[in-house]
Formats: sequence, structure tokens, C-alpha cells
Amino acid sequence: MKSYIGIKALYDFACIVDNVRVKTMINIRKLENELWEAADALRAGSKLTSNQYCMPVLGLIFLRYAYSRFKLVESEILKDRPMRNGRVMPVEASDFKAKSALYLPVEAQYDYLLNLPEDIKGAALTSKDGQVMTSLGEVVNNAMALIEDQSAQLTGILPKNYTDFSDELLAEILRIFNNSALDEVGGDIIGRIYEYFLNKFAKNIASDDGVFFTPKSLVKMIVNVLEPTHGTLLDPACGSGGMFIQSGDFVNSHGMNANSTMTFYGQEKVEYNAQLCLMNMAVHGLTGVIKSGDEGNSFYNDAHQLDGRCDYIMANPPFNVDKVKSESTQAAGRLPFGMPGINKNKEIGNANYLWISYFYSYLNDTGRAGFVMASSATDSQGKDKDIRESLIKTGAVDVMVSVGNNFFYTKSLPCSLWFFDKAKPESIKDKVLFIDARNYYTVVDRTLNEWTEWQLKNLNAIVWLYRGEVEKYIELLNEYRRTLGEDKTFVEHVETLSEQVKVLEAEGKKAVADAGRGKGKKVQQEYDEKIETVKETLTIAQEAQWLYEKFGDGEYVDISGLCKVAYITNEAKGDNEGVSIEDKGWSLTPGAYVGVAPVEDDGVNFEERMAKIHKELLVLQQESNVLMETISKNIKEMGL
Repeated sequence: MKSYIGIKALYDFACIVDNVRVKTMINIRKLENELWEAADALRAGSKLTSNQYCMPVLGLIFLRYAYSRFKLVESEILKDRPMRNGRVMPVEASDFKAKSALYLPVEAQYDYLLNLPEDIKGAALTSKDGQVMTSLGEVVNNAMALIEDQSAQLTGILPKNYTDFSDELLAEILRIFNNSALDEVGGDIIGRIYEYFLNKFAKNIASDDGVFFTPKSLVKMIVNVLEPTHGTLLDPACGSGGMFIQSGDFVNSHGMNANSTMTFYGQEKVEYNAQLCLMNMAVHGLTGVIKSGDEGNSFYNDAHQLDGRCDYIMANPPFNVDKVKSESTQAAGRLPFGMPGINKNKEIGNANYLWISYFYSYLNDTGRAGFVMASSATDSQGKDKDIRESLIKTGAVDVMVSVGNNFFYTKSLPCSLWFFDKAKPESIKDKVLFIDARNYYTVVDRTLNEWTEWQLKNLNAIVWLYRGEVEKYIELLNEYRRTLGEDKTFVEHVETLSEQVKVLEAEGKKAVADAGRGKGKKVQQEYDEKIETVKETLTIAQEAQWLYEKFGDGEYVDISGLCKVAYITNEAKGDNEGVSIEDKGWSLTPGAYVGVAPVEDDGVNFEERMAKIHKELLVLQQESNVLMETISKNIKEMGL
């Protein structure tokens, strides 16, 4: 083996680390799929609906997570634990409170539930209320009640309907989530598993109930653009809490503690979703105040009294809601631009601009907002247009992004992402960035699209350059180079990796053919994993190439079909080249500004191509005629 020193050694080590990271991510995804498939197979066998199954299963994942965190904190406490009479003093609830961690009584610990005897009735177990328990479901219900006693945030939130499950089904689910791989990968992965299951259930529940949740990539885009680091965050339509989770991850990834620097508030009309939200926050180690039910109806209540006080607003409100009572809405306030259109029944026929007005009104003088909205709202007319014009003239509209179809789990509708910033830099005070991302995405399956992590970074990079934050863009280029290697250009990486895929595919095909009887499937699987690893790196290289080809070393430019900076008014535009939003009739539709991307010349003459296609068509027609004649002749010979 060669001996390497200096930069080369560091580079080789970085490559090893990156390979381990890629393989780890693949293993995590495999684990997620395996756990889901096992749990979903049990659901199918139980005849429970997704809605009936969702909350209890997520509760068990929460229980597993809570136990993982408990053991971690317990080991830290025991390191310096005093001794009495030759024995280490037992841990107490106060020890965990001092470390901002959740204490679990013995009966609420995951391994306690796993090791219970099959005959619960014969074990003479009693609940915290002194009642004899006769089923595993009762024991798990008791565990949830004991945990609620330790956390005010979780009081009345955790599921306690486990008696709806047979003891056999419940025991099997407990065993599924005790997969040792969870501990091998790391305790934090359980939060990811929880989120994965929540997204999977979201699809199924949406199919059952017509409810739809915010896709993760849209949430991440909002968080990445807003860059929350401190202060008050409100989601007045918080659903299962995705905005809080991603915001917490963003803060923590920047070396801060989300619970120390951020205060999370939410409103959610559907109490079931509010429960999911609080559980979701708890499993990710976050605390917050969530109002639900009638109090959580944002049309008629500012439940936390936060008008004009928020540093950040994030939301995915329900689109195109009708029959909102105008008088109650008027009384609730938060309408700086006036009321939307009201019908003869004294109802607001479309509440989109109620939400938009609320999001602006909640912000303090330096606040930022990011939210999902129906595409139609960018160009709607009547009172909506009047409100939109007033809003644009404030200068707070910062970025507008068009999102294509199939981003939601069960809805194919397109949407837009809106971003406000009440403290925009002076250089862009009179401007708005438009991004048309309808043709920029990754296909997950035939009904679902998403933005990958690298695509999110690329879209975010456009915003950075628009804001003049070139150093962030350069750091992203460096991240690409660290990931891919600095020995080649991005184009060269794409070419090299593409060739590697072709070679592996050819090698795999030959290896399968040469494999002995019954070994071909295993060999194919091995090559599939190798190819997948290379393809993942190839995808990263392609995204790096996509970004660098457009913006080079870090200068914002308008790109046809992708992005455009527009002036707000003709006065702001003055004699400068470009376009104003005023000229466009106060439309905020990105497509109206960015135009259409030019069609790349593939070097093939159109007339020559059509002649070739026509020739091939004639040959196919002749073959078809011969075939029909043969079929007819055979039918006659058969006497049919």
C-alpha cells in the first residue's frame, strides 16, 4: 500500500468519509423501508384503517425514542454519581429535569414492556391508579399516562387506545421498533424514523380523509430561505408541526440550541393534528405552545396575541377556503390591507388573502414570513388584486417561487411559495426575486415529486446571490468540491461517474450471467448497490454542474425560464433595464417574469430527422401489412 502525506492524504481520508456517509444514508433508508413494510403488513392484517393505526404506532416510536434518550442521559448522570453504602445512588426525576430531559418511570421504559410475560392477566400488574391490568394494551396505556405525568406539554396528548390492538399485534409492533440497528446508527435517527412514518401515514390518511400535509422539501425550502436563528416563530396552521421540526434542525445545525434561542407557537383547528404536532415536537426534543379546536381557528382568533410580534411566520394554510364569516373575521383583526371580497351571505368566498394578510400582520419590524399558497393567488383579481398591490408597495415581498405538480402526497395541484422580509437590504428594497421551479425537481414515483437536498441548496443559492450573500454561494461550491473531490471540474466528474455507471452495469450483467444456479439474484443485488452508490454521487455532480454553469463563481444573473429580479414600481425602475411589477398589473406569478428557457440545439437537422422517421414509419407499415395477411391466411386455413 502506498504511503500518502499532506494534502493527498487529507483528500483520500475525505473520500473515505464521504463513502461511509453515502453508505450510511443508504442503510438508513433501507432501515426506514424495512420498518415501514413490517409495520404496514401488520396493519393490513389487522384490518385497521390508516387513521386508527397512525397515532398508536407513532406513539410507540415516540416511546422507543424517549427510552433511547433516557438511557443516554442516564449514562451521563451515572458517570459522576455519588455512592452510599457501597452502591451508586439511583437516578431520580429531578436529575433528568436538571438536564432538560424526560424522566421515565420503570413501567414506562421500553425494555420493561418488551420483557413482560405473555400472560399479562397472571402477572398481577397494577396501573398508576391502582387498577389491575389484564392486557398488554392496558400496560402500554399506563406507560403513556406515566410519561404524561412527567411532561406538561404532553398532558392528554399521547395515545392511550392500545386496548384496540390484540396483545399479539401490539407485542409484534414493539419488537419491530426494537431493531438493534436503531442504536447502531445512533439515537437521533429515531426522530428521522418518526418523521418517515409520519410522512407515510400522511399519504395514506390523505387518501382516506382528504387531508394533505406539507411535503418535507417545501418545508425545508421555506426554512432555508428564512434562516430562523432566534426569536418567536408562529405557524397559525401548524398541522403536524413540520415547520417547527425543520426550524429546530436548522438552528441546531448552526451550533445553537433551538429551545434556548427560539419560541414556538402554533394554532391548529383539527385537534388530532395538534396532537401529532406535540408528539412530533417531543420526539425531536422541542417544546412549544399549540392551541387547537375553536381556539386554534386562525380566521377568528389570534390565540397567542402575537399580532405584530413575530420574528418568523411559516405556514401551509388550507387553500381556497370559502364560507368564512366576514363579521367574525373583521372583529378578529389582523387585516392591514382591508377585507377580501364578501358575498351576499356576508361570507368571504375565498380566504387566501385573509391568510396572506395575517402573515404580514403578525410580523414585527424585522420579521420574515414564508408560506405555501395556491398558485391562483399570485394573479387573482377584484379585491384580491387591491390587497396584493398594497402589499407589494410595502416593499416586504421578497421572493416568489412557482412549484410544479405532484409535490403533495395525494394532490397534483401546483402551488407557490411566498416570502416576506420587512428588513430587506437597501440594495434590493425596491425589488422582488422570481423563481420558476416548475421544471426543476426529482421524480420519486409517478405521482410524487420532490426537491433533493442538493436541489434545495441550489435554489437557496439563487436567493443568496440575489441578496448579495456571495460568501454562502462560494461555500456551497466548496461543499460540492469537498464531496466530489477537487481533482476534477464538475463537468469532468459528471463524465467520469457516468462512465463508471456504464462499466458497472456491463460488469454486473456479465457477472449475473456467469453466476452459478441460484446465485444470480444475490450477484445482481450486490451490483445494484454499487451502481446506486455511484449514481448518488453522479446526481450530486450533475447538480453542481447545473449551478456552476448558470452562476459561475458567484454573480447573480437573470436566467430565462428560471429566475428574474423585477422592480416593484416604474419609479423604482427609472431608466434601468428590466421590468416592473407595476407594468405587469401587480401580478406575482413567476412565469410572467422569467419567460421560457431556450431550447437547446441537439445538433440534429429537423428535416433530416423527419425524413428518417417517415422512412421508419413506412417500413413498420409494410411489416404490419405482411403480418395481417399472414394472420388472415392462418385463420382461413383453420376454417374460422
